[in-house]
Amino acid sequence: MLGFLQNIKGDRTIWAIVAVLAIFSFLPVYSASTNLVGVVGKGTTLGYLLKHAMLLLLGFVIMYATHKIPYRYFSGLSVLLIPVMILLLIYTLLQGKIIGGANASRWINIPFVGVGFQTSTLASVVIMIYTARYMAKNKNKKIELKDSIWYLWIPIGLMLLLILPANFSTTAIIFTMVMVIAFIGGYPFKYILMIVLTGALVFLLFILTAKAFPDTFKNTRINTWVNRIENFSSPSEDDNYQAEMAKLAIASGEINGKGPGKSVQKNLLPQSSSDFIYAIIVEEFGLVGAFVLILSYIGLLFRIIIVANKTESIFGTLLVLGVGIPIIFQALINMAVAVGLFPVTGQPLPLISAGGTSIWMTCFAIGIVLSVSATREEDMKKIKNSDENPLDILHEAIG
Repeated sequence: MLGFLQNIKGDRTIWAIVAVLAIFSFLPVYSASTNLVGVVGKGTTLGYLLKHAMLLLLGFVIMYATHKIPYRYFSGLSVLLIPVMILLLIYTLLQGKIIGGANASRWINIPFVGVGFQTSTLASVVIMIYTARYMAKNKNKKIELKDSIWYLWIPIGLMLLLILPANFSTTAIIFTMVMVIAFIGGYPFKYILMIVLTGALVFLLFILTAKAFPDTFKNTRINTWVNRIENFSSPSEDDNYQAEMAKLAIASGEINGKGPGKSVQKNLLPQSSSDFIYAIIVEEFGLVGAFVLILSYIGLLFRIIIVANKTESIFGTLLVLGVGIPIIFQALINMAVAVGLFPVTGQPLPLISAGGTSIWMTCFAIGIVLSVSATREEDMKKIKNSDENPLDILHEAIG
């Protein structure tokens, strides 16, 4: 055990925060799984808990393996994965069947495992790595729009178009984060504005086309998007059932909560173990538990920023921000939905919600952040133990 801990590299605080969040997740997942057992009539609470434990265990294996890979390798890997992800997204979109009562154009079924894999979550990480790579490669060059369209925006735009029909919220998050990383990386603001306007125009055309030809776009979730926005702007108790039940759960939690496992609304609130798990957490652990959970994600954000700030290479900095910040962004959106500040999106709470793909890809992204942090630690050790010029060592490590 001691030998294993000695092999763990990178930011120790990030490791600690992730471990605490993962361990804590067992309480709300076990409690909320009674909804699936009692209402849906599937499985047992112990079975769901064991499944969650196995998914988390595999997630930590992914995180550990990823943090052992020198982060510079992810640059070339993203180029190789772009065409692979495009093919996977096309395959996912064209399935046209139902998995677990959900639209199958968001998942592919992993053979022999029985777990659905949401390809858009892996695509989001690949897109952020690819964006960081492009901006780092062109940091000291004058970026021309016509060149970046071919090498940056066409691959990313194609992937986003393939994700959009089944998952608008994920598409919006990825697009927003790409714009943020492009801005931080020095992409001309006038071009960013043009890309944003183009993206908005493409989205509007997609909506109008889908409305005009509903049979052609029958597997899209456009009506769901419209209903959610309308229910958020003009809420009614019948049409906004999930949001109302979530608010009731939060209100009944008060300051100290009802206690672990004592939630009442978990049996009435759909997706209580995934999309609305934050409402169950507040009901059981109260305002105190909700505040501590928010602080945990803020602490993770601070450590991500610190790792990015300490990284000597441009690619490393953009990579950490590109794969790290979306985790916090997703957490804030999930919590905002639960408290009624945002329309229902279907985004899980990272490292807390039940589900395989979200856990795995979150661990993969955190593993990349830890890889950057670990590489810097190794570079500092080389500088400390070497008689060579420290600048030469740093230049060799960065280049």
